[in-house]
Amino acid sequence: MNQSEGHVGRTRQPIPTSGALLSFDIAAEVRRLLSEQPWQAEHTANTIVKYSDLRIVLVALKAGGRLHEHQTSGRLSIQSLAGEMHVHVDGHVIEMSTGNLLTLDRDVPHDIEAKTDSVFLLTIAWPK
Repeated sequence: MNQSEGHVGRTRQPIPTSGALLSFDIAAEVRRLLSEQPWQAEHTANTIVKYSDLRIVLVALKAGGRLHEHQTSGRLSIQSLAGEMHVHVDGHVIEMSTGNLLTLDRDVPHDIEAKTDSVFLLTIAWPK
């Protein structure tokens, strides 16, 4: 189906997510992610690296969007690439803007709320 038939966005081309060497242009990955439709409600995401013990996921949240409380069995980092977000952890609100980095230990419940349209890189190190 093409755009004249009602399809919006592009079809994602297969890109390797594992291997001995991977290299990414993050700005190009962000542009590609933001151009893809349809979004799942208030967010969209693309796993750019996938190994048995490591995941790197590019996530975009629309202003007001939220990733509801969850936790992972792996340690994680959230690196803000654009926008402003609040991360709620253990009764605390961590304000994150472009360039901020946050790490969480295993099994720490948290949620993320976008104050403005936001993009972040989520890295999860799964236990072996």
